[in-house]
Amino acid sequence: MQVLIDRFITLLKWPAAVYMFISLPALVQSVYYFNFASLKYMALFGGFFLYFIMRQMADSSVKTSMQIIAHELTHAFFALLTLHKVKHIRVEADDSGGSMGFEGEGNWLIIIAPYFFPLFGFFFMLFISFYTSFAPMNLILNGILGYFVGYHMDTVASQIHEKQTDLPKVSYRFCWLFLPGANLWIVGSILAFNSRGWDGVFMYSRLINMLNVKNFDYVLNLVF
Repeated sequence: MQVLIDRFITLLKWPAAVYMFISLPALVQSVYYFNFASLKYMALFGGFFLYFIMRQMADSSVKTSMQIIAHELTHAFFALLTLHKVKHIRVEADDSGGSMGFEGEGNWLIIIAPYFFPLFGFFFMLFISFYTSFAPMNLILNGILGYFVGYHMDTVASQIHEKQTDLPKVSYRFCWLFLPGANLWIVGSILAFNSRGWDGVFMYSRLINMLNVKNFDYVLNLVF
């Protein structure tokens, strides 16, 4: 089963990259569909800016260690999702990097996951879903979610550089095609979740597909 999953994910690699690339206009257009004047979004943006304020106050070594840990845990999370047994997770004592070992050949999703997937934010979204099953949503939770959005964006930005060993493994061409759209899609999905929970995420995905169709029709009419 593990091998079949890896082969299936391998088949999806370039289609996923092309889809994210051609979705870039729709992802940008989708910003106009959010009601940023609502209290929920004000709380989220408050948490977002609070992260960057606290970032300036935090010890740089602690911040680096947390980013490395989050990076390796995200590798491990996607390894487990694709049925690979994780053998070890290591962080270098000098905070120069880390490593994660797993059984099997692996796939591109395991390699690239830390560069677009907000692991801590995702688990906080699951916590919100659990919490709101017996208590109402409140602005504090929206603010904390915004904090994790800031953490995700800062972490991704700090990890994408020419010395990063993961990126050449999937090819820089793939990264240029896939990562910008994937990160915009993730952030847009979190914004949608902030407003309407998981229903908002599904609505956001449908919106992107609708905008893609409209943009495709527009280009066809322009050409022909």
